[in-house]
Amino acid sequence: MSAGTFRARRPPSPPPVQPQFHSQRFPYAAKEHMDADERRAAASKGAGPKQRHSYPPGGLKLTMGEWKLLAFIMVIASGVRLFRLSRPNSVVFDEVHFGKFASKYIKTQYYVDVHPPLAKLLITLAAFIFGYDGNFDFKDIGKPYEANVPYVAMRMLPATLGLFLVPLTYLSLRALDCRATTALLGALFVTFENGLITQSRHILLDSPLLFFTALATFFWIGFCNEDRHRPFTTHWWTWLTLSGLGLGAVVSCKWVGLFTIATVGFSTIYQLWRLLGDLRVSPRLFAKHFLARALCLIIVPIGFYMLMFAIHFQILQSSGDGDGFMSSAFQHTLSGRGMQDTFADVAYGSEVTIRHLNTQGGYLHSHAHDYPGGSKQQQITLYPHRDSNNIWRIENGTAGVFEEGETWQTSSLKHIKAGSIVKLQHLSTGKRLHSHDVRPPISEVDFQNEVSGYGSWTFPGDANDNWVVEIEHGASEDPESPKRLRTLRTVFRLRHQLQTCYLFSHKVKLPDWGWEQQEVTCNKNAKKANSLWYIETSTHANSPDAEKVNYKLPGFFSKFFELQKVMWVTNAGLTDRHTYDSRPSAWPRLRRGINFWVKDHRQIYLLGNPTVWWLSSLAVLAYVATRGILILRQQRGFRDFEDTRVSKYDNICGFLFMGWALHYFPFYLMARQLFLHHYFPALWFSILLCCSVFDFVTSSLRPRVRLYIAAGMLLLAIWSFSYFSPLAYGGPWTRGACENARWLKTWDFACNEFPVDLSAYDGIGVGHAANPMTSAAVPASVIGGEEAGRAAVVVEGEAMGNAPIPPKDGETTSGRGAVPQPGYNAFENADDGKDIKSQEQLAKQQDRRPEIDREISTIMAAAEETTKTIATTHAAKEAPIAKDEVGAEDETHEAEDGVDPVNDGKAPQDPLEHDAQEAELARSDLFADES
Repeated sequence: MSAGTFRARRPPSPPPVQPQFHSQRFPYAAKEHMDADERRAAASKGAGPKQRHSYPPGGLKLTMGEWKLLAFIMVIASGVRLFRLSRPNSVVFDEVHFGKFASKYIKTQYYVDVHPPLAKLLITLAAFIFGYDGNFDFKDIGKPYEANVPYVAMRMLPATLGLFLVPLTYLSLRALDCRATTALLGALFVTFENGLITQSRHILLDSPLLFFTALATFFWIGFCNEDRHRPFTTHWWTWLTLSGLGLGAVVSCKWVGLFTIATVGFSTIYQLWRLLGDLRVSPRLFAKHFLARALCLIIVPIGFYMLMFAIHFQILQSSGDGDGFMSSAFQHTLSGRGMQDTFADVAYGSEVTIRHLNTQGGYLHSHAHDYPGGSKQQQITLYPHRDSNNIWRIENGTAGVFEEGETWQTSSLKHIKAGSIVKLQHLSTGKRLHSHDVRPPISEVDFQNEVSGYGSWTFPGDANDNWVVEIEHGASEDPESPKRLRTLRTVFRLRHQLQTCYLFSHKVKLPDWGWEQQEVTCNKNAKKANSLWYIETSTHANSPDAEKVNYKLPGFFSKFFELQKVMWVTNAGLTDRHTYDSRPSAWPRLRRGINFWVKDHRQIYLLGNPTVWWLSSLAVLAYVATRGILILRQQRGFRDFEDTRVSKYDNICGFLFMGWALHYFPFYLMARQLFLHHYFPALWFSILLCCSVFDFVTSSLRPRVRLYIAAGMLLLAIWSFSYFSPLAYGGPWTRGACENARWLKTWDFACNEFPVDLSAYDGIGVGHAANPMTSAAVPASVIGGEEAGRAAVVVEGEAMGNAPIPPKDGETTSGRGAVPQPGYNAFENADDGKDIKSQEQLAKQQDRRPEIDREISTIMAAAEETTKTIATTHAAKEAPIAKDEVGAEDETHEAEDGVDPVNDGKAPQDPLEHDAQEAELARSDLFADES
């Protein structure tokens, strides 16, 4: 064979692959039985490494049967929550406020509310998607919705979130390692809880609040399970981050969410304390645990909360009703409230507008109207809007400022320094700012003097017009501002030269004769914050080319913190009583509900399911008693807590009890208005606690027996739900059924509003503005609706001939609380009261401008004389009716109704008036019982 050729031998063929046979039990070869070459070949085809036994996310072990069961529960809950959601087709309870806020968002008009914006933004989103234009005013309870208002879509959002509270309850109980029967019981308790149903069916914030409370709690339970299994995994970080987002969402709905943050916070502290005591955990690992929780449970919620306000500010960029509650600099960030640059220097002869630094910064104001009492000189007020009647000229009152024969018109600018004596002349009327030893019209105390407008264009005034300028502080960027008055930079006080009192204003409104503007006085004991002023605008005839300044517009953080302060102060000031308010001690006992809506002989009344409510409260007491007994036994040497079953349920019930307590007891520290719905987050925790106690008590029973007990409890809850459902849905009901349903005398629903027989509802619609029946024998009337008064309610008299039955002697009176009232909104028209008009605006409305020097007091005196004459004539006509006087309040009713209440039974009084009296009596009973 030659050297150039070579023939390689063919390699031997591989032996044929023998088929592999597997047993029927293991039909596929297990990966762990592969040798190295087989694993390498499998990896080249995309096979991953050997997988360990997987841990269910969040420790939630649900079978396919449970998921099907949960879907079935959701179908039931959907029917309960969404049943006739369009009824009533009129405004219900606090839809007056929260529907109006949606209109503000749609129109981008700035408003202020005591609650953070997330829930309101979600409601607005639903309205926007369905084409709402923001033109409905949501003015009164019972006002029918117009065709272009997607109120069903707006109600659908809280209803949907209330619906998802049901599966969250089930999943939370399962994540707490309770049995499926227990989780089913808890989910159905929430499904058939009347109070939660009523609250979730309307445009209100409590349903989103409850949803995010439950969501944050569920995420936290899942994180705790992951933390016990293996920390710092992907699932561990996911559950922890979701917990932080949930906390941010719940506090972005209402500040009550801070109680949820406190619940998770105390649980976190407990976890870290256990880690600190574990010697296997190094300091470095402990620091890692601490920082991870700080990042996800503090930074993430704060960031989410601030993001909601960033969206809030981004939408509300136009001037609106809430402007007056914010600082002047804040107001100038809104379109329509911007101000042109103004002169920085203030001198004698300057024409200025002066703003109050506190109380939302109103302008020092006057108009051609006199005080009806006191000196009867021209009124001086604080007015929240720009107006020509806010302009004053600064005149000299200091000796030696000008040379002899020299005036501010002929001399160079003479700046106003600390200690200068000035006079302020009102440019519209010629009067000067004046004070004397006369008590003011409202704050009639010895240390306050009246401030008035005195003098004229031709009369120079007297020494009571002199005010001493005291500079409080200036701006750091303007070195001259602490030495002399500078526009927008110098904060000062005005001290009366003779009376030694300070120009002062506070949140006290003048009556109608003062156009409900804010009172201005001269206070000898003035609180400094309410006696500080600054100059907003300044012009001078002799300085056309002088330096100009303007507001330094605040950034996001300045606006954010300012709004938080306004919300906090106003929320703490909501101390006025409401017809249907209640105190925390009444909530666990379900002592009283809230009247949401009364119309067309139907009523929506917020009342919980007594079975669910009282079982939950009983479970709280049972846990406290049992825990106390176990502690006493431990002190005597018993080792109950070494029992794994006792230890497990102690941890579960302890966490839920802490959630209930932190959502309940803080309300005892609040002096503000409180209602039954403030208890709902605590109620949800108490329902979970009730189910956990049930799980513990029945843990040693056979599953069938446990199921029977749960079914009995559930049937009782469903019966209670059905029994009180007419109050939740505003459905037809009879007066007799209503009376029988009043198990407690403090349940003040309006039984007088219901007919005697259900047949009376034939042909009657729901939520219409008037009785659709055409019978002339059925009178209709509107009760309430006064300006700044109670909401209007339409009452169709004695419906279909079913007149109220007069109570017998000694019998409990029925039909309490027929007048629903929305919750108090401290920001609604708080600055304006009525539509306040200055003298210039009034003149435009009347097509004439009154003479400036005209004495209004003579006209007012004539008007008062006429009023007295009319009142005397009216009293003479009503004298026969009111001669049998039984008290001031009864006298008023007698004069209005023409009925002598002593002759009871002959002519029963108006049922609505009677119900309002009974509502007040019920509230008195409630608070008397609590005291």
